[in-house]
Amino acid sequence: MSAPAGRRARLRAAWNMANLSTPLGLLVAALTGTRVVRGPEGLLLGFGYRPRLPRAGAFTVGNVVLFRAGPDDVAARPRLLAHESRHASQYALCLGLPFLPLYGAAAGWSVLRCGHPAPHNPFEVRAGLADGGYRVRPRRRRKRTRP
Repeated sequence: MSAPAGRRARLRAAWNMANLSTPLGLLVAALTGTRVVRGPEGLLLGFGYRPRLPRAGAFTVGNVVLFRAGPDDVAARPRLLAHESRHASQYALCLGLPFLPLYGAAAGWSVLRCGHPAPHNPFEVRAGLADGGYRVRPRRRRKRTRP
């Protein structure tokens, strides 16, 4: 039997704090002047993230979700928050910080397959491409050389 949703969220938050991914997310927020508030499901929401990288409109580090937009814009996109919440769970399943190189490798694989870091990235697919604002892209076709 699985734990109720509230209990799962508390366990994820505690595990991401212990595995140092949430403290890293809070450090990123502090270093970039991003205001952080408590959100649903044990998430910490940062609004007004300004650095150029990553280029995404939102990204997650542990249980910290950093948005370029403000609270009103994020409230209008609940599916995006659900997508980022799934990434917080992925951090927990990957034991925290190992998620970062695993995600980087998966994004690189996706770029090789279709020219974009998300559509063939298993982490993005499992978090819900449409919820994250991504569209499915076909695989690049290889040029065939004749012998």
